[in-house]
Amino acid sequence: MAGTGKKKPPLVADRRRGAKPAPKPVAKRKPTRRKAAPKRRGGIVGFITGLFRWIFTLIWRLIWRSAAVVVLLIGVGVFYFYTTLPPVEALLDGRARGSVTLLDRDGAVFAWRGEQFGGQITAQSVSPNLKNAIIATEDKRFYRHFGVSPRGVASAVKINLSEGRGPLSGHGGSTITQQTAKLLCLGVPFDPSEWESEAAYEADCRRGSMWRKIKEAVYAMGLEARYTKDEILTIYMNRAFLGAGSRGFEAAAQRYFGKSAAQVDPAEAAMLAGLLVAPTRYAPTNDLGRSQRRAETVLRLMQDQGYLTTAEAAVARDNPAELSDAAEARAGGYYADWVMESGPDFLTRDTTEDVVLRTTFDARLQQAAEQALTYVFENKVRAGSKAQAAIVVMSSDGAVRAMVGGRKFKGVTGHFNRAVMAKRQTGSAFKPFVFATALELGYNANDTVMDSPLTINVPGSGPWTPRNYTNRFEGNVTLTRALEQSLNIPAVRVSEAVGRENVRKVAEDFGIVSDLAMGPALALGASESTLLEMTGAYAGILNGGTSVRPYGLLELRLKGDDTALIGQDGGMGERVISRDAAEQLIYMMNKVVENGTGQRAKLPNRQAAGKTGTTQAARDAWFLGFTADYVAGVWMGYDDNTPLTGVTGGGLPAEIWHEVMVRVHQGLPASPLPMKGPPATAPAPQSPGQNSAANSDNVSQAPAQRAPAQPVRQPDLIERIIDDVLGGLLGRN
Repeated sequence: MAGTGKKKPPLVADRRRGAKPAPKPVAKRKPTRRKAAPKRRGGIVGFITGLFRWIFTLIWRLIWRSAAVVVLLIGVGVFYFYTTLPPVEALLDGRARGSVTLLDRDGAVFAWRGEQFGGQITAQSVSPNLKNAIIATEDKRFYRHFGVSPRGVASAVKINLSEGRGPLSGHGGSTITQQTAKLLCLGVPFDPSEWESEAAYEADCRRGSMWRKIKEAVYAMGLEARYTKDEILTIYMNRAFLGAGSRGFEAAAQRYFGKSAAQVDPAEAAMLAGLLVAPTRYAPTNDLGRSQRRAETVLRLMQDQGYLTTAEAAVARDNPAELSDAAEARAGGYYADWVMESGPDFLTRDTTEDVVLRTTFDARLQQAAEQALTYVFENKVRAGSKAQAAIVVMSSDGAVRAMVGGRKFKGVTGHFNRAVMAKRQTGSAFKPFVFATALELGYNANDTVMDSPLTINVPGSGPWTPRNYTNRFEGNVTLTRALEQSLNIPAVRVSEAVGRENVRKVAEDFGIVSDLAMGPALALGASESTLLEMTGAYAGILNGGTSVRPYGLLELRLKGDDTALIGQDGGMGERVISRDAAEQLIYMMNKVVENGTGQRAKLPNRQAAGKTGTTQAARDAWFLGFTADYVAGVWMGYDDNTPLTGVTGGGLPAEIWHEVMVRVHQGLPASPLPMKGPPATAPAPQSPGQNSAANSDNVSQAPAQRAPAQPVRQPDLIERIIDDVLGGLLGRN
């Protein structure tokens, strides 16, 4: 079969649905050239660069790993403190011991001892003024930080460096939380067996070493984790020391202003907050003006931070806080110390409880005594004199109303109390007990005794010759005259006649418990006694011859309890001499003030009785006496026994006594003394010699000798004395 000549088309299968088209041929890409790695430098430059790179990498790894370890340790520390912290209520009272609050006879507080805790307060219960003042002064970012303020620390370091101190010296940048941690001593309680004293413990708590600050910061963060901000502030406000024995803001508000911390106004709040920087220095009881100036700074901070408007701050500055009457008086420091001795130590000086003592103290009489002493020393004693003085005022039953133990009496505590602690020779202030003995044995104020030269042979010491202050003799004188002019020789004659043992017994029964001299100089006050003892003995004369025990404590109870643990009804004791003898003795002592050596003590329109006393070389000068209402004693001298210059008992001590009693009796009606003159059947003869008011208290002293008692009761004193002299009995008495 012949072909057509045309080429047949190729056989192609039909395209199936879904079949993929044949791939197109891909053009070959040109191979890309890979960039070559930069060549490392060789040589010394490369080595140094590599070394620095390696060191930096190592340091960075150490830093972040160390930081991680530190953060972990801090977290562990914070967690530990978080788990060990007790409830808030257990941390509010930070005292290791209790306190003593002293009330006067009217129930008002006049003194405190120990650290006072006014009671638990909270950040919600105190005055907003006080809360704002604390935050403005101590930590304005308190509610924004986590317990530690890095910004505050940096600011403190900057200030310290600018003032030329070390970075951690001076300002610390501590937050309120950190200060609370310090007050809590980082959770370490006071243990008396481990610390020499509580002061040493607190000093350790305040240490500022770097390690201590680190622990403090961790503890502060633990506080922040455990408590709310207001709870931390509550702990702080209850534990902060604010001067004058005040622990916590409630105690301080009561101490300085006599009101609760919930009632303080902006000026008072500023003064309290200002104490935090230096409690003792800025305490208003130490320097009110300095405390007020510090409060102005706090008010300015409160205004700057928006807690006070401009008008409110101006009002507070124009009306600065003032002390309460009790705080201003700061009275009874010596008295308070003395009363503290009256109770058991475990309820007074070493108490672990809060104790309240109700006393016989009279603030008005205390002020009278202090003002009188100040007046005399400012107006009648040469400037710069180191002479000291003491005063005791009491009722006739022995209730001590006021006490001045020295010239520095404002707010004193723990000072040497010359009214109680100083045993000094009494001089002629002892003579009333000689004449009390004679009156009790039957003699009367008009009986006579010879004032003439006298020498007594004291066994073992030889002859002893007393002399009068004037070196003159008045001859035959009445007992009244002898006491009135403080004649020494008649006093010795009477003592020898009635028996020294009897004189000693009467003095001891009246309350003079100090050792009394044994020799004839007993009559002239050669023995030592305290002003409190002597004043109490004179009170026994005033109340009709019954002894008294000076007392100041009426009641001791625990704070918050109504039942007293210790009570006191009075100080009356046993009768020593008869009422008749006591009334005659008061009559004789009244003549001392009216006509004798104590005329400077005379009171206008009021009867008074008393006795002067001056020891050898005028080392001690006394005046003790009484009205119908009060008994008062005054002592004056030098602590080192330096003789007084131109001072006798009838001089400055009598003037101090006069100034005290004038003030004490202001507003009181005049009452007559319970005295009785001598029998009218025995008129007193005219005494020879001049009726001089010169003080004749000084005496040369003989060594004390023990002699047997000679109780006697003769109707005629002169006869007895003559018999003694003629028989030579005086030397053997």
